[in-house]
Amino acid sequence: MAVSREPILKRCKALGISPMVMGVGKETKRDPNANKRKKVSEYGLQLKEKQKLKFIYGVLEKQFHHYFELAAKMEGQSGANLLTMLESRLDNVVFRMGLSMTRREARQLVVHGHFDVNGKRVDIPSYRIKEGDVISLREKSKKSVKFKEIVEATAGRLVPTWLDMDKDALSAKVVRLPVKDDLDYEIEEHLIVELYSK
Repeated sequence: MAVSREPILKRCKALGISPMVMGVGKETKRDPNANKRKKVSEYGLQLKEKQKLKFIYGVLEKQFHHYFELAAKMEGQSGANLLTMLESRLDNVVFRMGLSMTRREARQLVVHGHFDVNGKRVDIPSYRIKEGDVISLREKSKKSVKFKEIVEATAGRLVPTWLDMDKDALSAKVVRLPVKDDLDYEIEEHLIVELYSK
């Protein structure tokens, strides 16, 4: 698998994303004119939005294109469907639950088999959760020092409204699928749709 070795903060700055979205660092003052110094073409804007989403969720081009094709076939707006699909990945849900510091760490923890979905062990980060699914930390993993440290460190993180989190049991039920309003970053998904429809 391809691995991005570019520093996260540097990539965040280039894409105009707050490092807080990635679970890294503290909120910093951003220069509102930082990305407006050079005139960017329409294609450049579209490409940047696509790169932003790919970077946030840690998805490579082939998989991202596959998600877009699925989103286009679904009912409703392709851009909104794409965001819902990316946000409902298991590794992202683990991050949103506060059981990992970053999405990258969440992916690794899922691959190592620390989580159950509806009582069954799932070790596929791209597994798409559905409404009504219950995601929980495995009993063996609850005793781990690593998870105790993560839970303490992420105690102040807000859990999105589409998840019904049980902090004591370290589990969450998916109340509904996520929508664009639930996101903690700004994205213009219509630009991605325009990019792929050329």
